[in-house]
Amino acid sequence: MRVSAKVDYAVRAVAELAAAGEGPVKGEALATAQAIPLKFLENILGELKHAGLVRSQRGTEGGYWLARPPEQIKVADVIRAVEGPLASVRGEPPETVRYTGAAEPLGKLWVAVRANLRAVLEETTIADIAGNDLPDVIQEITSDPAAWSAH
Repeated sequence: MRVSAKVDYAVRAVAELAAAGEGPVKGEALATAQAIPLKFLENILGELKHAGLVRSQRGTEGGYWLARPPEQIKVADVIRAVEGPLASVRGEPPETVRYTGAAEPLGKLWVAVRANLRAVLEETTIADIAGNDLPDVIQEITSDPAAWSAH
């Protein structure tokens, strides 16, 4: 899986909002806290707002805040809000792609990849990240030294 800057920034911004608690946080404060270019962040926050994950208010007392409690926002929700499905093959859902001949098993492989992404990204909430309390599945996976190998 390739994590784009957009996804990285979106998850970081939502985690920052979770850590801030109640009330609006200025876009500039979010951008500064996470070293994200403000214009890029504003576009991302607009997409998150459109997806119902973030709310906003204009004005001197305005800013951004989470539309739902951080325990109810999965990392997968944030990714889908800014980039669409977690896994696709040539823009199609993995379960609809068909192969023939020697490549026939690839359909199952792509479905398995998506299922494993879900196992991590749908089990991890924004509260988990903001509270530095990642789920056991992540602790288990990252305790294997092979997980840290760049291959």
